Amino acid sequence: MGSMLIWAAGLPAADLIIPLLPAEQLNALRLALAALALLPVWLAIDGWRALRRADWLKGIGVGSFLGLGAWFLVLGQARTDAVTVAVISATLPVVGIGLEILFDHRRLTLPLVAGIALSVVGGLLALDLTGGLGFGIGALFCLGSVIAFALGSRLTVTAFPALSPAGRTAITISGAALVAILIALAGMAAQGPGPGLAGWGWREVAALLAYSVGCLAISQLMWIVSVERLGIGMSSLHINAAPFYVMLILFLFGGSWSWTRAAAAALVGLGVLIAQGIIPLRRR
Repeated sequence: MGSMLIWAAGLPAADLIIPLLPAEQLNALRLALAALALLPVWLAIDGWRALRRADWLKGIGVGSFLGLGAWFLVLGQARTDAVTVAVISATLPVVGIGLEILFDHRRLTLPLVAGIALSVVGGLLALDLTGGLGFGIGALFCLGSVIAFALGSRLTVTAFPALSPAGRTAITISGAALVAILIALAGMAAQGPGPGLAGWGWREVAALLAYSVGCLAISQLMWIVSVERLGIGMSSLHINAAPFYVMLILFLFGGSWSWTRAAAAALVGLGVLIAQGIIPLRRR
């Protein structure tokens, strides 16, 4: 919940800076700043020896899933719309549980299925679907983004058993940043526009830090801790409450309240409690 709340809190800040940079360049800058924030934390917790002995090549490989997932999301939204992206993102619990069934031989139980169903329904209920949906190659990119993020998150936990959560997060975000930078440089080499300073001020810099250090670095660290303890499937159930968190944050700053999104968050919370067995389902 903490990870999703911090992630959602950074989304309004993104509205200030998205118009200022091309998507690939913003994604690379965001990941690079997140990596620069996480590496000193890892150094302070585990020391220089842990950084020196870490398998950086594997970190780049695992991080590439996170970097490609972010890039696929940009490509998908460019070819569809925000509603389609949000609807497909709501399937993350299904993808997460599918990975656990495929790799960990997890069994499907009635509470787990009921929890996934409530989470997905709650995530869809929180969206404004009046604009319609767009499917095609853009939707495939969005689905690829969800799969890449889920797989990258799982590998972050399983591929580095000797590292602390801070080390796992830092090494994979650094790998993701490297992939994102290469993608951004390739786009600039293909006669794309270079980064400009027009429109940047202290407000935009603060928004960029919130979007990278807060929304990504801190949130991802908490996310990896939750994946380590709960598994990718159970942790993914919480993502569908993010629209309610965004609405709640905006409401505190004078925005409107939506009972529909509040009810959607309640469904997601109920699904999490049932899936974890906190609310037992009795059957004959």
